[in-house]
Amino acid sequence: MPKPKAKRRAAKRKSPPTASAKLPKNAVTLVVILRPKPGQETLLEAELRALVGPTRREESCITYDLHRAIEPPCAFLLHEVWATREDHRLHTQTPHFLRWHARKDALLASREVSFWSQLV
Repeated sequence: MPKPKAKRRAAKRKSPPTASAKLPKNAVTLVVILRPKPGQETLLEAELRALVGPTRREESCITYDLHRAIEPPCAFLLHEVWATREDHRLHTQTPHFLRWHARKDALLASREVSFWSQLV
């Protein structure tokens, strides 16, 4: 008979998604790759983490996930999905985004942004 602790841990695990959901017709996906200036990795990660909570609470935010590169470990990736391109533009006017925008140049060596739309 399994120990009670093992049962509790197993019950907390989420099963992986079985299929990708179809996004709304006008949804836009952003892929943002950020590379810090030397010595700014920790500060950049803290600033990016601070964006996650308030951004996810925005009504038109479908997905807002932060990733860290495995190799090289100092690069970060934001995967964002917004209901519309206009919703993303409005996001750039929020207090938390404006705070980030004011600090990013001191932290970033480079930034790549690309917009995508879902096909299937």
